[in-house]
Amino acid sequence: MKVIFEYEEQTSTGHVLVSGEEEEEDNINIVSDELPKDLIRKELPLPNVSEVNVVRHYTNMSRMNFGVDLGFYPLGSCTMKYNPKINEDIARLGGFKDLHPLSPEICIQGSLQLMWELEQDLKKLTGMDAFSLQPAAGAQGELLGIMITKAYYNHEHEKKNEKRRTKIIIPDSAHGTNPATAAMCKFETITIPSDAHGNMDIYKFKESLKDDVAVVMLTNPNTLGLYEEKILEISDLAHSNGSLMYCDGANMNALLGISRPRDQGFDMIHLNLHKTFSTPHGGGGPGAGALGVRSFLEDYLPLPRIIKQKEQVQKKQENNNNNNNNNNNCKFTLDYTKRKSVGRVRYSYGNFGMLVRAYCYIKSWGANIRRVSEHAILNANYLLSLLKDDYELPYNRKCAHEFVLSSKKFGEKSALNIAKRLMDYDFHPPTIYFPLIVREALMIEPTETESKETLDRFASALRSIAREIKENPNIVKEAPYTKSISRLDEVAAARKPNLRWHAPPKSDEKGDRRGRPEGEVEGGG
Repeated sequence: MKVIFEYEEQTSTGHVLVSGEEEEEDNINIVSDELPKDLIRKELPLPNVSEVNVVRHYTNMSRMNFGVDLGFYPLGSCTMKYNPKINEDIARLGGFKDLHPLSPEICIQGSLQLMWELEQDLKKLTGMDAFSLQPAAGAQGELLGIMITKAYYNHEHEKKNEKRRTKIIIPDSAHGTNPATAAMCKFETITIPSDAHGNMDIYKFKESLKDDVAVVMLTNPNTLGLYEEKILEISDLAHSNGSLMYCDGANMNALLGISRPRDQGFDMIHLNLHKTFSTPHGGGGPGAGALGVRSFLEDYLPLPRIIKQKEQVQKKQENNNNNNNNNNNCKFTLDYTKRKSVGRVRYSYGNFGMLVRAYCYIKSWGANIRRVSEHAILNANYLLSLLKDDYELPYNRKCAHEFVLSSKKFGEKSALNIAKRLMDYDFHPPTIYFPLIVREALMIEPTETESKETLDRFASALRSIAREIKENPNIVKEAPYTKSISRLDEVAAARKPNLRWHAPPKSDEKGDRRGRPEGEVEGGG
């Protein structure tokens, strides 16, 4: 497909027509009156394209995209659930979408109430005592959690003159952000291997748990889609050692209304609102990574905090101020009291539009929110039962909301080939080659929003591909066939991306009219 700069229509001038050279000259004179001559460009390298062809170009390009509104999106560990349109309607209400971040408190009481209530709901679901809604993504929420960990231990070290804690324990199945966050905060990581059941090896954990360990970072269920069977023992050991327990909440979609991270022994958790609570991913984002903490860590949270005034305090202030129109009449206020706060991690109060969507999602489910996780777990186990005979199951246990298969019996790069071939069946591929501890991994998460019919079709496609590999492997190795772009040199695309169009030199009539530097890989329009 051409990029927009490759269009050149000699007979069309776009939406506004110019009748002749004289009128065109008049327009230039008008511009000249408004701008200094040294700012007027002699040439403007824009394509001469009519409005209708611009619309068609970008509409056709959009149809090449894939999204959850078009089909099943089984990316493991990403929770690509359907984004209910009622969430979008509420987020687009004028009072929300037109809100200015510097509005006086008296003018944003409804928005402050929404964020305060969202925090209360997240506290109920996780068991935590306080939340910050500032982080813009799960990774930033995680970063905030480890920043708080460092501040907490620095304060404790000064108070008790204890040995500095410089290490973080992470399982080998962890998300890549866990060791990255630890490194950003100048901690060393200790990686604990998984045992034969997919749990963190408890014996290796005990050997590594020393008095220099600040925090144990776990995802529960883990990235294999399995519940950590000895989570209470791990938590007890960590706390006895004076270490904190941090929960990577990426897989919270398996726990809603079933189990609270606090009851598992965690002291902190970040929640990916763009996963569990259905706010859009990626291009439909931005994200939101709220961080919850136990009460002894609350003072380290970013400012401002949203406070609901007690009724008696509010009435007293109203009586004292009578008709005095100021912020003292507010029911919800922004508290900037410093305490031990690590500071802001995001301008204003976070990605407010995402908070509105998550709030709407939680209120829509109400007391029935447990069904979200029950249906997610049911869907994952049903799909697993359909596929485990055609693909290898590295850990033969009932899964939580997702599961990991292996295609290693089909050879090297088989996971990549299967993922490409799935596109010909009109399915988005699952996550592949993660977690790293499973060779030729296929990580599949159906979420609660998919029907049995969709799961049956997806399983049928994967079983069909397994047969194709045995009977005619080249069909799979050369897929996809039905897309506008087949196989790219993925290494070159990652390391030498060509994301900017360059106009070809005027004198080079025989050159590549697209202006792509030789040896670079096309990155799109």
